Amino acid sequence: MTHSSNPIAQMWLDFEALPVEAIDLSPVAIDEAVRLIADMPNEQRQWQTYLNALALFGFEQWLAERDAQIAIDRQHCSLFDPQMNNVIEAVCHLKVNQFKLCLITTGSLADEEVTLPRAVVDLPEFAHHFYVLVEVQEEQEIAVVRGFLSYNQLMERQARANIQADDDWTYQFPSAWFEQTPDRLLLNLRCLDNSAIPLPAVPNHRLTQLSRMRSQLETLLPQLDSPNRQLWEVLTWEQGTAILTSRELVNWLYQLQTQESPGLSANLTNYLSDLLRLLTQQAMNVGRWLWDELDELAQELSWQLLPSVAPVAAFRSPKEEFESIVRSLQHKSIDISPQARGAYRNLHLAGIPLRLYALTWPLLSDSIPEWTLLLILGTPSETPLPPGLKLRISDQTGILVEQAMDRGEQNSYFFTSVVGTWDEKFLATVSLAGGIEETLPPFSFALERVR
Repeated sequence: MTHSSNPIAQMWLDFEALPVEAIDLSPVAIDEAVRLIADMPNEQRQWQTYLNALALFGFEQWLAERDAQIAIDRQHCSLFDPQMNNVIEAVCHLKVNQFKLCLITTGSLADEEVTLPRAVVDLPEFAHHFYVLVEVQEEQEIAVVRGFLSYNQLMERQARANIQADDDWTYQFPSAWFEQTPDRLLLNLRCLDNSAIPLPAVPNHRLTQLSRMRSQLETLLPQLDSPNRQLWEVLTWEQGTAILTSRELVNWLYQLQTQESPGLSANLTNYLSDLLRLLTQQAMNVGRWLWDELDELAQELSWQLLPSVAPVAAFRSPKEEFESIVRSLQHKSIDISPQARGAYRNLHLAGIPLRLYALTWPLLSDSIPEWTLLLILGTPSETPLPPGLKLRISDQTGILVEQAMDRGEQNSYFFTSVVGTWDEKFLATVSLAGGIEETLPPFSFALERVR
C-alpha cells in the first residue's frame, strides 16, 4: 500500500489547523482536571467536568497573559463544588473584577448553536454579568476563548427570538449572538462597573414554593437514586427550580447519587422528610426560654416553661420530675450549664402518653457562638418506656442521632443532646414501630427578647 501524502506537509497542515489564539494547557492543569472528575457520580458528568475544568484553566491563563493584575475569585466557583457541579453543566459563579462570569464549554464554533443550561438563563440565583464561550480541544490540549455575551444582551435577544427551553432543561442559542472579539470582554472587565449590567433580584418566595410542593418532592426525589438519572427526567421545571435554588437539597441529591450502599439510600430517603420540614416549617425559638418566655409557636403547641434547674427529692409534678431527671443526668457526669432553661410538652403516640423535655443553653466562646439542645423523652409517670420507641434528631446536613428503646430495657426515660451554631436548627421525631411517629416543629436558638 502506498501513501501519496507528504508527512511533512501533513504536519504543516496540522500546525496550521491550530487557532493562533490557542492557549496550551499545562500538564498541571490537565492533572487538576483529572482530579476534579473523581467526585462526579457518572461518566457523562465526569467528561463534562473535565472539559469545564480545562475551559476554566485556559480562560484563567488567557486573562493572566493579558493582564496579570486582574482579580480572579474562585471562592464560589461551581467547578470546585461537586454538589452544584452535579446538577449544572457549566462553570458558574466565577468572579473577575467583581463581575460574575459563566463559562460555557464548546467543542467548536463551527456549530451554529450553543447549548446553555436553563438554570443559568432563567434563575436569578445563576444569572451572570457575562457568558463566555471557551472552545476546548482536549486531544490537542488547547483552549480558545471564542466569544462572550452580556446578561442584558442575552435577555433581549432571547425575548426577541422567543426561543423556548428544550425538554432536557437546556437552551440552544445561535452562536452568532456572541461577540467574536474576546479582547472586548477584557476591556469590559477592566473599565466597566458591574452596575452597568444589572442582574435580577432573587425572589423571596422560594421557601413558600418549596413548602407547597413538599409532599410531591418526598415522593419524587428518591427516584433520582441512580447517578444516571437527571432532574429533568423526574421533575417538572417548577419542581427542579425548588431543588436547584436550595443548597441543602442539592447536597442531599449528591449524597443520594454517590452512595454505594442500599442502606445509606434508605437512610437518605428517611432523612428527606426531616430536611424538607427543616427548610419549610416555622421553628420554635428556645433561646427565648432564657428570658422566661415562650414564643407564639411554643404556646400554640402547649409547651410549658420550667423554672431554673434545682435539685428535688421526689417525682411529683412535671417540674419536680424534670428536675429529678436532670439531677440524675448530672450524677452521670452529663454537663448541664447553670444557665440552662427547659420546657416540656405532653405527647400521645398510638394512645401511649409520653412527655418530651427540652433543655437549652448558650455556649459562648471567642470563636463561633453555639447552643446546646438536650432532649429527654419519658412518660408522665415512672412507668417504663414502650419497646421500639425512638427519638431522632436531624439538622440540615443529615440525621445526627437516633436513640431507641431496646426490648428488655426498663428505663423510664432516655436522652440525647446536640450542639449547633446559632443559625442552625434541629428537628426531633418521636416514633414507634409500624411507622407511627410525630415530628415536632424545628428548634432554633436566638437570644433576642420580645418586649
